Amino acid sequence: MKTATAASAVVVDSYDWVEIFRGSSQGEKAKEAIQKAEEAYTPDIVLAEIARKYMREGAKETLIQQRLKTIEETTEITPIYTQTAIEAAKTYMQLTEKAKKENLTTPSLFDAIILAAAKTLNAKLITGDQHFKGLNQTIWIGETP
Repeated sequence: MKTATAASAVVVDSYDWVEIFRGSSQGEKAKEAIQKAEEAYTPDIVLAEIARKYMREGAKETLIQQRLKTIEETTEITPIYTQTAIEAAKTYMQLTEKAKKENLTTPSLFDAIILAAAKTLNAKLITGDQHFKGLNQTIWIGETP
């Protein structure tokens, strides 16, 4: 299990990559946070989540491959280790409770794994996903009303 050694490590979630590829203002904020970090990680499941999103939308496989390659070249891909899996189970329960209190949809297991990766890597999670808003572990790039 790898642990981030840099003072400034970040985990990039699916939300960030979608916004980066869209060229949105949130994507620009995500890019800045990645560039400022000493280490940047993307959990391996984000690759599958991104591929699924673009495949569902009818994107050509070559475009999907290009985007996944960009992710792999920009950040270190981190797998799900035992410690991450256990942390994901705990995190899922916490995110589910938070979602109920805030009247949000139930978070996905993907969400819990991504946040667990940030926790186990001792990194901040760059995100605009409402499930993570207000958590100490996050760098918020989402819209604020």
